[in-house]
Amino acid sequence: MEQQTYIHPSANVSDKAHLGAGTKVWINVQIRENAHIGQGCILSKDVYIDHAVRIGDRCKVQNSVSVYHGVTIGDDVFVGPNVAFTNDRVPRAFNPEWRITETLVGNGASIGANATIVCGITIGEYAMVAAGSVVTKNVAPYTLVMGNPARAVGKIDKMGNRVAEGEGDGHEQ
Repeated sequence: MEQQTYIHPSANVSDKAHLGAGTKVWINVQIRENAHIGQGCILSKDVYIDHAVRIGDRCKVQNSVSVYHGVTIGDDVFVGPNVAFTNDRVPRAFNPEWRITETLVGNGASIGANATIVCGITIGEYAMVAAGSVVTKNVAPYTLVMGNPARAVGKIDKMGNRVAEGEGDGHEQ
């Protein structure tokens, strides 16, 4: 039996957006045209999903997250409250020729509250970004990063448990 999609009455969801079965859209969420949200997702209070964003299945996007055009989020991803994604590598309000710089978040990754994800990077599958971190480089799969700028502090398993301390730098070039 297919789960019902729920959209709170205060949400603003474009009729050109796709929402998968069982997805829940809560208070004051805005989802723009051509966004694709997978099945069984939860978009919490005050989330903004820009046009053409892709979010996989079973993702949790917590309060006050903005996901801008150029960001792709895989399946089973957790995005903590107030995470900031960017999509302009050299932001200038007066640049009429700016271009989107894409960002990819791999399946099963977790991004802690108040982290900033600088555009143009990939966060590998099952990687974990600690709360408050500023991610400026690619993060290898199954790696825990933290700090500003974020640095690898260990390897983790699929469930997020540390399996090794400080192996390599945890960043892909």
